Amino acid sequence: MKKKLRVVVLMGGRSSEREISLLSGKEILANIDKNAYSVSSVEIPKNGNKWIDQLLRLKPNLVFIALHGTFGEDGSIQGMLEQLGISYTGSGILASAIGMDKILFKKIMRTEKIPVPKDISYIPCFVKPNGEGSSVGASPVFKQNMLKPAIKLAKKFSDDVLVEEYIKGIELTCAVIGNEDPVALPVIEIHPLKAKFFDYKSKYKINASEEIVPAGISKNMAKKVQELSIKVYKIIGCSGFARVDFILKDNKYPIVLEINTIPGLTKMSLVPKAAKSAGISFSKLIDKIIHYAI
Repeated sequence: MKKKLRVVVLMGGRSSEREISLLSGKEILANIDKNAYSVSSVEIPKNGNKWIDQLLRLKPNLVFIALHGTFGEDGSIQGMLEQLGISYTGSGILASAIGMDKILFKKIMRTEKIPVPKDISYIPCFVKPNGEGSSVGASPVFKQNMLKPAIKLAKKFSDDVLVEEYIKGIELTCAVIGNEDPVALPVIEIHPLKAKFFDYKSKYKINASEEIVPAGISKNMAKKVQELSIKVYKIIGCSGFARVDFILKDNKYPIVLEINTIPGLTKMSLVPKAAKSAGISFSKLIDKIIHYAI
């Protein structure tokens, strides 16, 4: 009988996205193929390092990283696991670090002639912290008296803050899976129902947004977004899976907002929805992510 691969799901962590990480971890544990893998989990607490001993005692063949945000998605945990000689899912240290650093990411995109929002100093604008995901600390600004509070909010999460042009258009996202020859999943169109943009509540609260998959855009535009997503994925050097977020300006110009190198895998999350539209079950998606890691 073939020996099962020992997989440890690593979740929790110290970032502002801790609760989402726990939900992602829970869904992975519920949907992973128990016949193929020997599965356990380790929750990283808000403080302390005892979890490292717990992880080492489990002797994993592979760690499935279900951490989002700082210390999970920024190359930190990836570097630690490489020091320990433990394989892990998703992108490596460099791609993770670049994906989390929005300022550096935009500089690289501009060098590669990929359209990204302009940095501005006037209203209307969009303010966000440099090193957070899930739209944490981000806010649109339509009046001058909104700018200082928006910057103050963003600075709670990062020392560096981005002030970008406010682009009106359709919000799109496209997941990419694979390593050397990545594949783009169906594009998703997003309509927040109770907010001016796809904020934290819109992402994780039931009935807070409408998500259309495949997106209600032309086939040519969908193909363009998919090709652009794969290009961004390759430029950054991603592996396993990631999700590229866009705003479609004037129904003609897809503008890259950011890349998420460990997108959410909760019941509400976009990557599982895109996979389902492509005929890939949650269990099969997890299997593919593990396969790409080994």
